[in-house]
Amino acid sequence: MAERLTKILYVEDEPDIRMVAQLALETVGEFTLEVCGSGAEALERIAAFQPQLVLMDVMMPGMDGPSTLAKIRELQNFKATPVIFMTAKVQPQEVASYKQSGVVGVIPKPFDPMTLANSILEIWERCHG
Repeated sequence: MAERLTKILYVEDEPDIRMVAQLALETVGEFTLEVCGSGAEALERIAAFQPQLVLMDVMMPGMDGPSTLAKIRELQNFKATPVIFMTAKVQPQEVASYKQSGVVGVIPKPFDPMTLANSILEIWERCHG
């Protein structure tokens, strides 16, 4: 049985999307979230929060998802933390390049708030299966 997923670091620069996803994950998924509006903010907060999983937008100003992922991988305690990208850019070659960069899953935007938590849990179970 996989360790129960409870703590997610969520990184999204778009306030409307962030609000909907946060509500869905906290209410439907009953997760504890640390919500960040940028990759830089995520890097500042990751150590104190100690997430089991990172859910992150790809297209963000400043540091995008792949750049943020690379920086997270440089942190000793987070080399193996599963990362899921949430993005509208889900062409097969884009998804393949995300997976090459080390993400464990890609959730397409727009997402369904009612099934978002289950999508994350399915990816979590796959990683820990």
